[in-house]
This record gives sequence, C-alpha cells and structure tokens, in this order.
Amino acid sequence: MQQITALQLKDKLEAPGAKPVLLDVREPWEFQICSIAGSTHIPMGQIPARLKELSKEGEIVAICHHGSRSQQVALFLENQGFKNLYNLQGGVDAWGREIDPQMNKY
Repeated sequence: MQQITALQLKDKLEAPGAKPVLLDVREPWEFQICSIAGSTHIPMGQIPARLKELSKEGEIVAICHHGSRSQQVALFLENQGFKNLYNLQGGVDAWGREIDPQMNKY
C-alpha cells in the first residue's frame, strides 16, 4: 500500500487513461455530507463481505475522513491479495481543503 496526497490524486484523476476506483469507506451519514465525485461507497464494516465487488488487479484509492480508517482498509485489502492500493492522506478533509474548497465539511 502506498500513500497518495490529495494533489497527487487530483493529477491521477485528470490524467488520460484508466482511473482508479475511489473506495470511500466512511459511514453512510458521512458520505451524504460530502464525497469525491465518482466514489464507490462501501462502509468499512462491509468490506469483508463485499470483497468480490472490487478487482484485485485494479488500482484502488481508499478514502475516509482523515485517512486512518482507509489505511486500515487498504492494509486489510493488501492482506487479501489486492495489489495496487493507495491510501488518501488526510482523507476527504484534505481533499476539501486542498482541491475542492466548496465541498461540505464536517
């Protein structure tokens, strides 16, 4: 698992080619407040039961509020054989501060 900053993720999303899966692992109430466009929402507690919805070979960026829960999920996925994993440093909070200041915050 690698760490990725909000700016690096923005550049990756704007670059030509395949886009990573943005895996938002926050709770539903958090996801309703704000999210990065195009995110796939699977709450952290549901990840083990929903592993088949994710590609072990595809690029995945795990996202939460500040980066702690998503890092735990990325480590779990790595232990399950997933290969191309990133954790968004600072989570959606960093994205809102650095990339999308109009994003709702909590």
